Amino acid sequence: METLRQPNFFIVGAPKCGTSSLYSHLGQHPDVFMSEVKEPNFFAVDLSFPVIRDRDGYLQLFAAARDEKRIGEASTWHLFSPEAPTKIKEFCPDAKIIIMLRNPVDMIYSLHAQSVFSGHEDVLDFAAALEAEADRKRGLRLPKFAIGVKGRFYRDVGLYSAQVQRYFDAFGRANVKVIIFDDFKRDTAGIYRETCEFLGIDPNFQPVFEIVQAHASRRSIILRNFIWLLWSPPVQRLRKAVLPPSVQRLGKRLAQSLDRFNSKQERRPPLDPALRQQLQEEFAPDVERLSQLLGRDLTSPWTQARSSASSNSNAD
Repeated sequence: METLRQPNFFIVGAPKCGTSSLYSHLGQHPDVFMSEVKEPNFFAVDLSFPVIRDRDGYLQLFAAARDEKRIGEASTWHLFSPEAPTKIKEFCPDAKIIIMLRNPVDMIYSLHAQSVFSGHEDVLDFAAALEAEADRKRGLRLPKFAIGVKGRFYRDVGLYSAQVQRYFDAFGRANVKVIIFDDFKRDTAGIYRETCEFLGIDPNFQPVFEIVQAHASRRSIILRNFIWLLWSPPVQRLRKAVLPPSVQRLGKRLAQSLDRFNSKQERRPPLDPALRQQLQEEFAPDVERLSQLLGRDLTSPWTQARSSASSNSNAD
């Protein structure tokens, strides 16, 4: 029996920091095989996020890999997960790790919007969702359809320094590449070349660079929740028990069509300046720790007031 190849590099997050774009760009490289499933989150066992939970199912994601030098996947919750670095190290001791970071205020604002879009967040106002965090940590006011409730602790997700330190400790700095979103946005080709060199693959290959996952919103939250209900585990089990496969496939296509109809592209409104200032002050100590860890000053770009035009990027 043919032995399945295993991934040897991992884009581990953070969410809403350009990982989808890098995943797409690297997937075009002839020396790279990327899992067709993004976000398996297999090693985030402590967050209740994994899309695939068994090892055999995980390895099947890479069954089509052949002679590529690098086999990879991208799971943005692997950075936030305290367990993931150790689990990945046990699975692949010499793995290469890629971390992408963005101003934490912009990141959590974008993460909230994505959570609303995907149905994991039912508090539509960002400030109100932040206010709910204390109750949520006590098991109260939890989103009805949320998977991985800890991902709705937005402030915690934006505290990068300890998350990055765990990967430095597990793999050594030489095997961890940290990419700052502002650099990636300003010089995509240059950062791509650096990443190829880090992975030991041909840095001269030129992919098609395009924005992936521009900001989207829902036309109707009611319709979004209805689609979520249709695909909830109890309804799925009932559907499989009583409906023939052909009808199940038809229903899936219908749900996908409804989901596309219910989606629209639009610019995210700018974050309230007073709330931005408050959050920047809250994150300032951790940004300082991260700056020291990386040997790069991030305090000026990340903790000073920014215009709505500069902070309202849709390239998530």
